[in-house]
Formats: sequence, structure tokens, C-alpha cells
Amino acid sequence: MTLERQSHLRESLDLNFDCDLAIVGGGIVGTTLAAALKDSKLKILLIEAQPFEVAAARRQAYALSVLSGRVFEGIGIWKEIFPYIGKFCHIRLSDADYPGIVKFHTSDLGTEYLGYVAEHHVVLKALQEFIANCSNVSWLCPAEVIAVDYQHSGATISVKVEGEQQQIRTKLVVGADGARSRIRSLAGIKTKGWKYWQSCVAFTIKHQATANETAFERFWPAGPMGILPLPGNRCQIVWTAPHDRAKTLQELDEKEFLAKLEYHTGGLLGRLEMASDRYLFPVQLMQCDRYTKSRLALIGDAAHCCHPVGGQGLNLGIRDAAALAQVLKEAREKEEDIGDIRVLKRYERWRKPENLTILGFTDFLDRLFSNNWLPIVAVRRLGLLMLHHLPLLKIFALQLMTGLKGRKPQLAQH
Repeated sequence: MTLERQSHLRESLDLNFDCDLAIVGGGIVGTTLAAALKDSKLKILLIEAQPFEVAAARRQAYALSVLSGRVFEGIGIWKEIFPYIGKFCHIRLSDADYPGIVKFHTSDLGTEYLGYVAEHHVVLKALQEFIANCSNVSWLCPAEVIAVDYQHSGATISVKVEGEQQQIRTKLVVGADGARSRIRSLAGIKTKGWKYWQSCVAFTIKHQATANETAFERFWPAGPMGILPLPGNRCQIVWTAPHDRAKTLQELDEKEFLAKLEYHTGGLLGRLEMASDRYLFPVQLMQCDRYTKSRLALIGDAAHCCHPVGGQGLNLGIRDAAALAQVLKEAREKEEDIGDIRVLKRYERWRKPENLTILGFTDFLDRLFSNNWLPIVAVRRLGLLMLHHLPLLKIFALQLMTGLKGRKPQLAQH
């Protein structure tokens, strides 16, 4: 991000800079929204609390759905991301050591891949470089939001930049600032949900398997384990367990930890070695009572959070961004006020029910598989048997996991 553009923006702000849209949160979801609005003729300001280099430096990897790939292709950055991410053509779904494994293949969906795995810095740097060349996008970074005053015709955001407080006037505020969203809190929007009894240990490994094009979802009574292929014979693993056990796994001696990991991966990846530190995060389910108010919209984790089983979280946020971008573009073309609640409700009616479906689906999967109660064990293994033998059910589940079920944003339709 050029110093010249940041300096130019500060000068503009000193002259009481106005924008059409202020996006608070410069992570993947907020930056995706800015990039998706490149041709909208809307003046966009992106406000991020961390320096952009710091925001992009997180050591984390995510599953990207087929639909998310199409959104990035529609924006115009997929060619920058694609060479540096993992791709998988197969998914193996298994219940601990039960031999009834369900296998999904590209032929089931008719796509080249069933999904992708991308490291945080690969995606966010590509988005940052893209918006650096968007003439309608400016940013404040680092900047802290102090307060937001919503009025009938617009909103005023008070931000602290280099120790000085400034005012930004905008037609619409978008909260893309994560699960502990300050924008949501300042707006008094309530949430519903719960914290799970589980935490996740996330890390990267190197392995010796000859092929690296399969994603594994291995369910254990303590919690699911997702194994996602990355370039260079690496995998991102998210291992879910009750809080105490997850903490123990994080702190185990590396040799002992790898021995447990080799058992839990069934030896499918050969000899393993650590390629990153292990970091721990708790799991929660959360859905906002509302995604919008007059002059305000919430996207991504600011609006909802789900269990990481199935790798749905970031993908829901990317779909939020693409959907909101479409709603705002259409409103702009009709010369409607983009901050009007009637416009914003179109976004909420689109995304809230779809997100709730995925939240319910991931919660159901976790509760179904994370226990040893014999009647539930019997039910879930019958379910795996049905998935294996009923093609229509298998395709439905695959479409749900890949984002191809439900309304697709225009960005993803090429």
C-alpha cells in the first residue's frame, strides 16, 4: 500500500472527505467486498485497525469452496491466487475407524475440483494488490473506530489515526470486523448462539504421501478432524477436541504429538513432520438478530460464526461480500440510496436464511459425530451408508458443502 495514497487520503479527510461506503475491517471478507465493487462508481473507504502487512501475515489456511473460487474469478484475482493454493479432487468422510468410508469425487459434481485450500497471506495479499489499483477505493490503515453516529441521511464515523481523531461522513457503514465486531456492538445489535465445549488445534504438517489431492474429514468422538491439502506436500489440519484435551494436544512434546496424529490420520499420509506452530482457538456458533439497520450492514464473522467442521466459515463471508456487492451495484444503477434500509434488507433476506442453514448443518454434524452414545452411533453410520448408496443424497450434500446450493451471486456466474 503506497504512502502516496495514504497521504492523499489523509489530505482528503482533512477537507471533510465523504465516501459512499465505509468498510470497517480489512481482512479477506471486507477486502473482497471492496474488490467486488471495483466497477460500481461508488467511493469506498476501507478502515483497518492493523497495518496491512500485519493483517496479511497471519499464519492460517482456509478451505475455499468452488463458489468462492468463482467469486474470486469474477472479481479478477483468481489467476493470482490459483498457482499458490492446494486443490482437491476427492473428499473422504469417515467415522473414526469405522470401515464405511464415504468418498466424493469430481465426477459427482461435474467440476474440475471439489475445493481449494489457501493460506491467509496468499488470498489477502492478492486482494490488497487488486484494490491498490482500484481508483474508487481508498483506505485508512492503521485506524481505530471510536464511535459511529447514525443519522437519517448518512453516518459519521469517528476514527483515531496516528493519535488524532477524525470524522468520516458516509452513506453506509459495513461491519466486516470479525466475531467480536465493534461496529455490531456500537449499533446495539444482539446475537444468539453458544460456545461449544470444544476448541480447535490448527497447524500445518509435511507428509510423504505420493498424492496430495484429497481432503479428509475424520470424525472422532472427541470432535472432527479436517485435513486439507496445501502445495508442497503439506496439509493444514484443524483438530477439534474438548477444551482441556485440545490444550493438552497443543502443549504435547512434538514427538508424542506426531505419534497421536499419525494414529488419528490412519497412516494415510505416511511419516509426518510439523511445518508450523500449533495454535488454539475456541469454537462458537453465533447468528445476529439482524444483519442490517438503516445505514449499516454486517458481513462475515461480524454477522455469524459456525463450527469449523466442513470448512464453511470464511466461505459464508465471501458469499456475504459478493451478495452485498450485487445489491449495492443494482441500487446504484437504479439511483437508490444504498444506505436505505429497504435496499439493505434485500441483502439480509438473501444471506441470513442461507447462512442459518449452514450454521444448523455444521452444528448437526458436530453433535451427531462427537459422541459415543450407541443409538447415535447407529444413526450416523446408517447416514454414511445412505450417503454411499444414494447418489441424489450424495450430490445434495456435496452441493451444500461446495456452495453450489442456493442463490449464486452474479460474480460467480460465468
